[in-house]
Amino acid sequence: MEIRTFEESDWPSAWPFMEQIIREGDTFCYDPLQTEAEAREMWLVPPPGHTVVAVEDRRVIGTSNMYPNRPGPGSHIAGGNFMVAPEARGRGVGRALGGYLLDWARGHGFAGVQFNAVAASNAPALKLYGHLGFAVIGTVPGAFRHPVLGPVGLHVMYHDLAPARG
Repeated sequence: MEIRTFEESDWPSAWPFMEQIIREGDTFCYDPLQTEAEAREMWLVPPPGHTVVAVEDRRVIGTSNMYPNRPGPGSHIAGGNFMVAPEARGRGVGRALGGYLLDWARGHGFAGVQFNAVAASNAPALKLYGHLGFAVIGTVPGAFRHPVLGPVGLHVMYHDLAPARG
């Protein structure tokens, strides 16, 4: 598997699995009814952000974006998202994309990485983020309307990138 910078020609391969994930409405705080154009504009972040794809046998099997989490005084903390094609799950794609995001953030001098809204019901993501070193630092009760479970919490997760002291 190769992780590389997103190219215009990657969108037609990434959009079908991204659309499926978005339309299911059970993991991301994205409007399940958004158009392809709206999703594309949201996902393909402008510099200083960065968007990548995971490719295997010339097939896009995952994608991630990364960026300053907030502007101005909050711009020293990175944020990001990643999606993995359903048929590629359980094969380390998410872990590789997460590792890439952390390396990108370190390399660009960010002090940490914050995920603003991780559905408490998204057990696979929570497990992966824990393995990558993220911790839940807060939960907004009932802030995510899961299509089957109803209101569930939204976690704020954080990974400190500051060098170890001592």
